[in-house]
Amino acid sequence: MNRPQTIQIYLPAGDPRGMRVAEITTRIVRVLEVPRSQLADFLKMPEAQQVGVYFLMGELSEAGLPRVYIGQSGNVGNRLVQHNQSKDFWNRALVVISLTNSMTQTHALFLEWFAISEATKAGRYSLENGNTGARPHTPAPLEADCHEIHETAATLLATLGQPIFEPLANAPTAKGEKELFYCKGSGADAVGEYTTEGFVVHKGSKGRAEIVASIQGTSNERLRNQLVLNGILSAQNGLLIFTRDHLFTSPSMAAMAVMGRSANGWIEWKATNGKTLDEVKRQVVTNDI
Repeated sequence: MNRPQTIQIYLPAGDPRGMRVAEITTRIVRVLEVPRSQLADFLKMPEAQQVGVYFLMGELSEAGLPRVYIGQSGNVGNRLVQHNQSKDFWNRALVVISLTNSMTQTHALFLEWFAISEATKAGRYSLENGNTGARPHTPAPLEADCHEIHETAATLLATLGQPIFEPLANAPTAKGEKELFYCKGSGADAVGEYTTEGFVVHKGSKGRAEIVASIQGTSNERLRNQLVLNGILSAQNGLLIFTRDHLFTSPSMAAMAVMGRSANGWIEWKATNGKTLDEVKRQVVTNDI
């Protein structure tokens, strides 16, 4: 359940693009974001010698998703040095440690397993780890600690721009309902959601395979071709089927991908009662001052 929180971000070198240290002011978990080019600076910090869980972030996978490797170590600095020699894809590491240095190897093993499992469920990133492995044996009190650590770490990671564990789609309401919008026509039959990040078209949605002449050779055609190349759209029975949930930066971009033509997504996406996305989301926003 989301609730107001205060997060502090410290810039050790004063560079917002360099190393960043984030923490929720009332908790004992700290996340350090370390550019690969500044790994030597991180190794001089006491946090580098601690037990921790780390996330190596890097270039896009063949499926068009950002890549991540999740690991743990009794000495995160030494492990990152090893990865600096052996793994090419990453350019930033995010390290989760305890401010009180109270995280044990047992904590770290469970947190690594749980993080891989939750990241796999969310489906936002391409995991370099492969499968989740076996659940490690963890005493109940330590497992309770781990869930609290993970919750805090997930919030801090998302704040630093890496929402690894957050599903693309909105969570259901208290009544178990979702606010869905539909785009239909010319064989297309798609469903999606308007979120804080853009517009998410759901897995299984059907898009028109053909494109109109007016978008041939444009960025719109290139985007659709890239979605096919990345396996997000799959040609089946004369249609393009979404193989997984996919986030577009705008409702219009989502509608274009579905319809194969330029489209005003605020008008094309409609609720079950026939109201457009514009009527449901934009026209209700007024300034009464």
